[in-house]
Amino acid sequence: MIVYLDTSSLVKLYIDEEHSDAVREWTADVEVIATCRVAHPETLSALTRRHNCGDIAKREYEKVVRTFVEEWQSFAALDFDEVEAGRLVRKYALRGFDAVHLASAKLLASADANVHVAFSSFDERLNSAARKEGLTVLTPAEQQR
Repeated sequence: MIVYLDTSSLVKLYIDEEHSDAVREWTADVEVIATCRVAHPETLSALTRRHNCGDIAKREYEKVVRTFVEEWQSFAALDFDEVEAGRLVRKYALRGFDAVHLASAKLLASADANVHVAFSSFDERLNSAARKEGLTVLTPAEQQR
């Protein structure tokens, strides 16, 4: 199985926040962790914002950034179809990078019918669109109640 992480999920691998344990569990024994290339600057932006607002001390911030940059090479960093992303924006009123992530995950899922792709995001609008587009969406158990 391949787990596709959007940025909201990817950050949870590096920062302890609500549902970090779930994301770590989902990615522990998968064949591949995939994301779109835009997740690299998005993740660094999220980590930097957390540091700048005082949520992460300088030493922890530097360690987390270093770990993320080193581990980036182990992820399947995917491209996306910009026309499909634009269609998804209009169809589901998604934000631009949310549509980019969904277009990227769809491209991955369509590449090989024998490979199961599970999608992870913590944005409900994006998850709803992903379900409507035929993707399996991972959600923490407490969200499923």
